[in-house]
Amino acid sequence: MNEIRHIVFDIGKVLIHYDPDLPFSRLIPDPDARRWFFDNVCTHDWNIEQDRGRSWEEAEALLIASHPEHAENIRNFRRYWHEMVPHAYGDTVDLMEKLIDSGHDVTLLTNWAPDTFTEAKGRFPFLERPRGITVSGLVGLIKPEQEIYDLHVASFGLDPAATIFIDDSQKNVDGAKAAGWHAVLFQNAKTLEEDLERFGIMP
Repeated sequence: MNEIRHIVFDIGKVLIHYDPDLPFSRLIPDPDARRWFFDNVCTHDWNIEQDRGRSWEEAEALLIASHPEHAENIRNFRRYWHEMVPHAYGDTVDLMEKLIDSGHDVTLLTNWAPDTFTEAKGRFPFLERPRGITVSGLVGLIKPEQEIYDLHVASFGLDPAATIFIDDSQKNVDGAKAAGWHAVLFQNAKTLEEDLERFGIMP
């Protein structure tokens, strides 16, 4: 196994909690109606395009044109976004900071909309600690497309064969592997520490 010299963290659901149900359990109390809304209106595929860089104004207008009766809750997705990211995972953040403090090269690669990422940086100062960040919405590329992994490598001078990626999505883990990286599926901080030790990485 090649020596790992670069550690790349995803952010959402790895370092920071994300759950759209948090505000929408109040906005749409009925669980079946709420699930229908996420399955048919503010869907994952719709939201991911903001992560690719589409503006919220354009995204909202697109949905309101086809679902005018849901206009208010369509706008509420961005309006109450801050409630969807209530806290960081302290144990994972501690692990990341220990890696940085012990001299490991740590960067971040995230699918995130530009404006909400700016907001997140203001709320979670630890996001400034790694050497650098690739934000999908700022570069117009998105995981698991290989181009964003290649761009991250080029931007930060990484050797793909000496890089390990940590993400909560199996598709994104598989995308990293297809780009020549090592990668592990994030479950929790304890399992991650075990995964890193397996690769010879000690915080």
